[in-house]
Formats: sequence, C-alpha cells, structure tokens
Amino acid sequence: MKAIEIRNKYLDFFKRHGHSVIPSAPLIPENDPSVLFTTAGMQPLVPYLLGEKHPEGTRLTDYQKCVRTNDIEEVGDNRHLTYFEMLGNWSLGDYFKEESICMSFEFLTKELRIPVERLSVTCFAGDRDCPKDAISAEVWKKVGIPEDRIYFYGKDDNWWIAGEEGPCGPDTEMFYDTGKPACGVNCQPSCDCGKYVEIWNNVFMEYFKDKNGYSKLAKKNVDTGLGLERMTMLLQGKETPFDTELFRPVMEKLEQLQKVDYIESRRIVAEHLRSSMMIISDGGRPSNIDRGYVLRRLIRRMIRHLNKLQINLEELSTLMDMNVDNLKEMYPDLEKNRERIKNVILEEKDKFVKTLTHGEKEFEKEMKKRQEIGSKKIEGETVFRLYDTYGFPPEVTKELAKEHGYEVDLRQFNELFKKHQEKSRLGSEQKFKGGLAEQTEETIAYHTATHLLNSALKQIIGKDAHQRGSNITVDRMRFDFNCDHKLTEQEKKAVEDLVNQWIQEGLEVTKQEMSKKDAIQSGAECMFIEKYPDIVTVYSIGEVSKELCGGPHVKNTKELGTFKIKKEESSSSGIRRIKAVLIK
Repeated sequence: MKAIEIRNKYLDFFKRHGHSVIPSAPLIPENDPSVLFTTAGMQPLVPYLLGEKHPEGTRLTDYQKCVRTNDIEEVGDNRHLTYFEMLGNWSLGDYFKEESICMSFEFLTKELRIPVERLSVTCFAGDRDCPKDAISAEVWKKVGIPEDRIYFYGKDDNWWIAGEEGPCGPDTEMFYDTGKPACGVNCQPSCDCGKYVEIWNNVFMEYFKDKNGYSKLAKKNVDTGLGLERMTMLLQGKETPFDTELFRPVMEKLEQLQKVDYIESRRIVAEHLRSSMMIISDGGRPSNIDRGYVLRRLIRRMIRHLNKLQINLEELSTLMDMNVDNLKEMYPDLEKNRERIKNVILEEKDKFVKTLTHGEKEFEKEMKKRQEIGSKKIEGETVFRLYDTYGFPPEVTKELAKEHGYEVDLRQFNELFKKHQEKSRLGSEQKFKGGLAEQTEETIAYHTATHLLNSALKQIIGKDAHQRGSNITVDRMRFDFNCDHKLTEQEKKAVEDLVNQWIQEGLEVTKQEMSKKDAIQSGAECMFIEKYPDIVTVYSIGEVSKELCGGPHVKNTKELGTFKIKKEESSSSGIRRIKAVLIK
C-alpha cells in the first residue's frame, strides 16, 4: 500500500466517524512561540486544546507536515528522518478513551488489514500522582488484544506533557510486531531490538500539572499521532523508509551516479533533499540563525555527502526535479514552487563551495604552523574550530590530513562536538518547552502586539509589507516582514508611536467565525491563506487590524503596556526583522 493511499484511507475513515478534515499547517509556524518548525500535529491546535472553540467542531483529523531537528546528525541510519508526515485525529471535549481506542483498532485491522496477532499495546502503569490506566487496558481486551500483549509502563514511556507544566495525561501506544526473533525471554515493546515498532500514540489529556501537582481538567481531550513513513515501511515489508516509493527513485539515481558506495551518504542526501525542499516550499530560506540555520545545515550536509559519493554537484538540479515529479501528488506545492526551491538550493550550494575553498585555506595555515614546530598531529580543537567557524567538514579535514601524513585527534573532536550537540539539543528543547504550557499572560500579550505591529508597518512602510514569521517568548517578540530596505530611525519611531497610540486608545479585541471566502472579502490578512480550513477565526482589533488567527489574544489593547522596538535588522534577502518588548 502506497503512502498516499494510507493517508487517504486515514482521512476518509475519520471523516466517516464525524471528524472534519482540516488542512496541514505550514512547516513554518505562523504564531507559535514554542518551536522553529511545526513538530507535531497537535502544535497548530494548541489554542483549541486550551479551550478555544475550533470553527470546524470538536472532532478533527488531518495530515501534518513536520520537521524535527534534534537528531539531524543521526540521519543516515535506517530510521531517523528530519521531515516526516504525521496523521492525527482529535477530540476536543468530545469522545474519550473507549471510542478513541475502538476507532484506532478498527482502522488498523479493518482499513489497513493488520492481523491482530501483529499488534501489542502499552498503557500507563500508574504512580503516586495518577492511577493506573485500567480503563484503556480493559477496552483493548474488549476489542480483541489478549492480556499477554498489553503492557504497562511508567511516565517515561506512557505519559505526555509539553514542557514542565500544562495539560497532560496518560497515553496508550500501539506496536507492530515485525516478526523478527525475540531478543530474550522478556522481549517487550520497550525493547530496542527491532522486533516491536511503535505505530500510533493516543494521548488522553485529563490532567493539568502545575507547581502544586496534578489536578483533573474540566474538559478532556484526545490527541493522536501516526507516522506515515513508518507505517508505509511496515505495510510494504521494507527494512527502512528509504526503501519505499517516497525515497526509492532518488536513492536509485544516487546509486547510479555515485563513484564511491556509501549507503549512509545516499540516505542523508535523499532525506535532507526532501526536507530542504519541503521547508523552502513553505517559505523557508537559509540564514545564520534559527530555522534558516537549520535549513542551511541540511543543505550543506547534503552537499558534503554528495561530495563523499563523488557525485557532480551539477546533478542537484536533476535530483530536485526527480523529487518534485515523485512527490507532487502528495505535495502539489512542490510543483508550484519548483523553480524557487531549485534557485534557493543551488544558490546555497554555490555559497558552500566557497566555504569549502575558504576552509581549505585555513587548513593550509594550520599545516604551516605544524611544520614550523615539527608536529605531525592536528588537535581535535583545531578540527572543531574549522568545522564550527568555517563550516569545514571534519571528514574533509581528516582526508586532507592523511594526504599530508598527519594524524587527527578525532577523540577530542568528538568530545567537543558532543558538547556542541548537547548545547544545540538543549536549545532546541527550550524552544519546545513552551507548547501547551507556554500560553502565558506575557506571550498572549506579545501575540496580540504582533497584529498591531503588522498593521503599523503597512501604514508606515507600505501596504505591501506582510508578516513573514514571528517568534514570541515571555520576554520579547520577534517579527519578520518583507521590506526592501533597512528602516530609518524616523520609520522605526513612527511605527513604534503608532502601535503605542493604538494601545492607549484601548481598542477592543473581537473574534468572529466565518467562511474563508468571506474572511478574504472582508479584508482579513493571514500568511498561507490556502492552508486554512473552510471555516476560519478572524480577530479584529478596533478598526486597525483584522487577521485570520487561532488566538489567544488580550481583550483590550490597554492590557499590553508600552511597545518598544529594541532592534531592526536583516533576516534574509528581502526580509527584515524587528525585535521588540512590552513594558508594563
């Protein structure tokens, strides 16, 4: 069964069970302070999981494009992906455990025709905070999962929460038995031996955690996620996602083009190419910070491995065309944005080639230093500096050193790189620490202020100034917008004064639900209009702002305090960035 067939079966199944099919949100979040990219299906639904009424009702389903960056360096093995697609269904205060489990079981066994004998499940074992999830276990037995294939684990395995505080609850996970031999007498879904593969996770949000502990939520939600690439691989009986139709054409082309055979490098090129193309299609551009830096890393890592395979970089254009043609049925935007995607990647390729040339010059300087002192060893600190400062790949340093008869202390490099990786991981986790818990009074105020800033820029800079991204924390807001010049001091002051004027006027913030067509005709603005469902939520701030948005917002602009621009700078070509604070 092909990936697109699995996706369509999923959406059709839940549509028949009363769910509204909502479109995938863009990979680049429009108004989410918690992450660089959309990382899960629940992420765009945060306001509704917190209590906002969704215009499409209480039962929702979709496929969601996702990017997770914590494990970029792991891509190349048989399972890690940066970009992936998550299928999901939600109950917003509607059904709960029994109906959710029954629908999941029906879909797996009836729609996908997975034999019951292949399925095992896990449930929450309970602890001093929250009781054992016996209800889920009983439902599983009732639908046909025998007791000896129902396992109980603690919070590390069967509990979900975003961040330290917020809505949370036990989950039940479904596992597919690949048929591989058991690793021992106690082989269970918790093993990493490869016999069991997790395929679906149903989260039952019935608790709220704060500094005082856990309490019961007034409204219970269900949030589920099923990875499309993994399910496709399993149903097709493949060993890895790279063996499925999602990657196979590019993988086969790479095998034809390569002069040196490295399976890991082929996987890295195929995966990073798809991920980069999807990010660029949704508006991403390479830069030296945040999501732009992630995109730059993906493209440059891909190019390094093309070099490792000794494939001419001019073949990149052919590989991109092949990817578009292979994936355009699933992602029509790739076809629409084909030329922009190619231009961005080829431009970044040219920049990186120059970086490699620069790195080689720095390497030559290091060689001369060692010749002067009679050393034949390159310290790991030097290898790391070449990598961190110049983007010079450590494997290239190692190859050049070998040609010159030098040894490389890769042990020290690996230690430094591990610390660097851990620092990056912690930073990435901090970005996601928000999630459901990050909707604080401060972030809600900053969220509202982005709407005022957007309107002020249109009045001062020009009506063609549009939001191109935002990032919000409890301490500040960051707002990207298209503009062809650096703002003058007069322009910045005019924007600042206009926002503060609207704040002082005490404008009411109101919300309406309407059809997308009516919203557009009314003048409401948003990024990625085509990504919104047919029924949308429109927030208006007096007569000065009207935007499609999920919320939440303050009730009146007087709650915002004083708006102050701290910095205005370039974000990427044609995109400017404002960093601002609210002072109360």
